[in-house]
This record gives sequence, structure tokens and C-alpha cells, in this order.
Amino acid sequence: MFELDPRLQHDTMSFGCFPLCRLLLMNDSSYPWFILIPQRNDLQEIFQLSDVDRQQFWEESNRLSLWMGRFFKFDKLNIAALGNIVSQLHLHHVGRRIGDPAWPNPVWGHSPAVPYVDKEIEKLHRAVQIEFSGLLNVAN
Repeated sequence: MFELDPRLQHDTMSFGCFPLCRLLLMNDSSYPWFILIPQRNDLQEIFQLSDVDRQQFWEESNRLSLWMGRFFKFDKLNIAALGNIVSQLHLHHVGRRIGDPAWPNPVWGHSPAVPYVDKEIEKLHRAVQIEFSGLLNVAN
């Protein structure tokens, strides 16, 4: 059974599961920031995915990226799989705007997270459900 790293679980909210990946929202309203985690145990790197899973991983990342660009209208999308602190394979999708709190530097370690308020979470959750209806399983 798939287990999510406790640090990811602590810092994020689950928005459902694609066929391969769990979709998480980073609890930092400073940036539109989602994370995809392939629901496979004992993976640290993208190259460890099977060919089929790797293709699905990129497809889910692409679909998320396209939606984020339309919904948030940011200036740049940063996609990264760092894993220096959390080694479990996960892919960050961070929408950046010129003038955001960390611009033009990386968001990691820049400033304390600004947690979402319930109303913002509900709005994002609803938008994700509408966009990925039929593709995203929200009962996880």
C-alpha cells in the first residue's frame, strides 16, 4: 500500500488522485503550488518509474501544468523534482509571478508559508474537481 512521506502530508492538502499520482496543494498561498506524487513505494527518482508509469507521470504533469497556466495566469511555471529533504519522488509545480515574495529566486526557504484560508481552499478544490472531472478520484 502506498504511503505518503509525513513531511509532505504535514505541509500539503490532498486534492485527489490521478490514475498514477496523488495531487497535493502546498499550504502556502503565496504561490500557486501543486505537487504530484506517483503512488508507488520506494521511488526517489523519475528514472525509477517503469516506462508506462513514466509516460503517465509526464501526461499528468502536463495536464496539471496546462490547467494551472489557464487558471492562475502566472508569468512562469517552475517544475522541479529536488528531493534533497523529502526523498520520496514528487514533482513540484510552482506558478511564479514577477514581484511575488521570492521573485526571481527559488521559493524554497525564502519566507514562511502563508497558509490558505478555508474559502480559498474550497475555491481551488472546486476548480480542480471541475477541470479534472472523471480523471481525478477525490476519495483517497
